[in-house]
Amino acid sequence: RPPANLVAALVYGPDQGLVRERATMLAKSVTPDLSDPFRVAEIADGVLDSDPARLWDEAAALSMIGGRRVVRVKGAGNAQAKAFERFLDAPPGDALIVVEAGDLAKSAALRRVFEEADNAAAIACYSDNAESLESLVRAELKQRGLAIEDEALAYAVSHLGSDRGVTRSEIEKLALYAMGEKTVTQAHVAAVMGDESELRMDETFDACGQGDYAALDTSLARLWAAGTAPIAVLRGAMSHFQRLLQVRAEADSGGNLDGAMAKLRPPLNYFRKSVFKSQASQIGRAHV
Repeated sequence: RPPANLVAALVYGPDQGLVRERATMLAKSVTPDLSDPFRVAEIADGVLDSDPARLWDEAAALSMIGGRRVVRVKGAGNAQAKAFERFLDAPPGDALIVVEAGDLAKSAALRRVFEEADNAAAIACYSDNAESLESLVRAELKQRGLAIEDEALAYAVSHLGSDRGVTRSEIEKLALYAMGEKTVTQAHVAAVMGDESELRMDETFDACGQGDYAALDTSLARLWAAGTAPIAVLRGAMSHFQRLLQVRAEADSGGNLDGAMAKLRPPLNYFRKSVFKSQASQIGRAHV
């Protein structure tokens, strides 16, 4: 429910799935049907670079069937900061401008324009952490009449989080797979989110974490030969290093590596504990 005086909103961040989700929610607060050509206009990437007046034209246009309009601007960047600053000083019409952008630094010109304007807002979209992922998985499954075991939830969270759109897609597949059951088990999650090349991916992440580039090159070649999707490798790598940092942080705050590793969910494979501990130690030395 955006405030009535909101003229434009910048939705940005590294999680592009969440950027799209929140931008869509904002647009639907004005008109539920985003396919309505009379009330919704889209300005694609790069259009404002060559034709900045397009923003004023779309914002001032009136719907032939009445009602407030939405103007969606995709792929915005710092190059358009001056144009949006001029626009927000004297916006024409009453359209809601929803702007989508990638990750922006705190000092980014575009972000500053929206943060400082009284009639605009800047909404950051960062990747989900473990706590928010757990809540999201439980909520989405509950809507479909499903509960989830604690171990299954931990396993699912370890395979999610890089992109909100991907996360929702994976949860939907999980719910469909468990249809007819009351509770989602770890076997359900492994069947949907697991990967037959998971062991090879662990070898890849370990090689990367240890700085063994020869082994990393070999293990990546094996993954590509097996047809493993690059996005799966990237998601797994992100999860691996998040777990390393989690262990390192707990050890630095007064614990120890072994105790922190024992708390990981899902737990580490016994055969990987020593190499994982070595990587966590290296992260500590690199940080110092």
